[in-house]
Amino acid sequence: MDNALVWNARSINTQKAFNRLINLHRKYNFYLIGLMEPWQDINKLEEYRRKLGIQSAYANMNGKIWAFVDEDIDVDIVMNMEQQMTLKLFHRNLNKELYVTLVYAKCDATERIELWNSMYHLASDMKSPWLVGGDFNVILLEEEKYRGLHVYLSEVEDFSHFVDTCALYDLGFKGILYTWWNGRSDIDCIIKRLDRYFANQQLIDLFPALEVQHLIKYGSDHAPLMFSCNNDTVHIKKPFKFLNFWAKHETFQKMVKENWVAEDMGNPFILFHNKLKKVKATLAVWSKETFGDIFEQIASLEDVIKVHEAEFELNPTAQNRAKLHKVEADLTRYYQLEEEFWRQKAGIQWFKDGDRNSKFFHAHVRGKRKILQVNIILDDNGNWIESQEGMEKEAVDLFQAQFTEQRIPTNFDIIQHVPKMITEKQNERLWAEPTMEEVKEAIFGLNGDSASSPDGFTGHFYQVS
Repeated sequence: MDNALVWNARSINTQKAFNRLINLHRKYNFYLIGLMEPWQDINKLEEYRRKLGIQSAYANMNGKIWAFVDEDIDVDIVMNMEQQMTLKLFHRNLNKELYVTLVYAKCDATERIELWNSMYHLASDMKSPWLVGGDFNVILLEEEKYRGLHVYLSEVEDFSHFVDTCALYDLGFKGILYTWWNGRSDIDCIIKRLDRYFANQQLIDLFPALEVQHLIKYGSDHAPLMFSCNNDTVHIKKPFKFLNFWAKHETFQKMVKENWVAEDMGNPFILFHNKLKKVKATLAVWSKETFGDIFEQIASLEDVIKVHEAEFELNPTAQNRAKLHKVEADLTRYYQLEEEFWRQKAGIQWFKDGDRNSKFFHAHVRGKRKILQVNIILDDNGNWIESQEGMEKEAVDLFQAQFTEQRIPTNFDIIQHVPKMITEKQNERLWAEPTMEEVKEAIFGLNGDSASSPDGFTGHFYQVS
């Protein structure tokens, strides 16, 4: 399931547009093609299926949404409505299942209410990976349009409420910002981002490297949207990050003290750096041996509990009950570790209420990552760079140029003209070494739950060590 295409192909009846669709499919080999408003009689569906060389073809109830699906995928139509068609896809070779909703929303906000209600119904029972894409005929932000009539706040709020209530995430995009153009120029030109993809958390977890690209508008007044979920990405080594819940383990203090021992002679800053480096390496190994992968542990313990529950139901002895309670206690402990992990990653200080808020913190972290994600940059020559290698090289070149002196200064006479702002006594105090009391006060003045420093340690580490 590498590539999918969603396109409001308003002019698909033209030979130019259909030839483009054929060429795109040959190039990317889509497992799913969703077309909105093809302006063709429903009887043409089979003809287009044969020309595309795809096994299965489906249309919604009014023929405004067509879906072409690869032969390796089993398809069930879950919901067939005027403004959306939802398919359940099962890839036999990959043994993966997901739901896809193809949307072609009405232009009128009142008529779109029926669409939102149908999506609420789907989301209420959706536990599988879910991809939602198409032409929504409304924008989420004022920045997503250029010229045209004023956007009514109520329309945007309805759209935003649908996204939030259904727990969907905008997948972002590469390429052009606006996906629709009214075909006019100058003062009559109107362009908007009406087409997009959304996904739930399950789909993002299934395909962490997913990507959306807006292709050029050719053959239609809408841009085709290509969805890719190729997981062949460059794996970057993650830097060390101290997790605050480590400090609660009974062996933590002993382990840090044993590895803090170092030579007493030499530059104190170098000694301190070497001690941190030694503790960091030991902590990484200690964490794997002590906690393991907490997410794998949770999944494993949940399976073990199912087995013990079945045993206790068949033979409700005190021994079986004790086994069950022990595993449940272990799972509860790992649930708490999971919540503390995501709370620290999310960096939310104000959230205090509720039980096991891991999903909330995880969603917040995912949102932060999406905002910080860089998919394209502009170089000094005005060229857009999209490849990972190109962006890495451009970043290195930029900072090398900024921090490299072209000419080393030799004349420092200008310093003589800088006025003295402090007294000699004040200067002596600035140069004086801080006392242990001052150091302790500074350490315990840190926010222990704040983001870690460049060395990977949080303020909490220094407070408890």
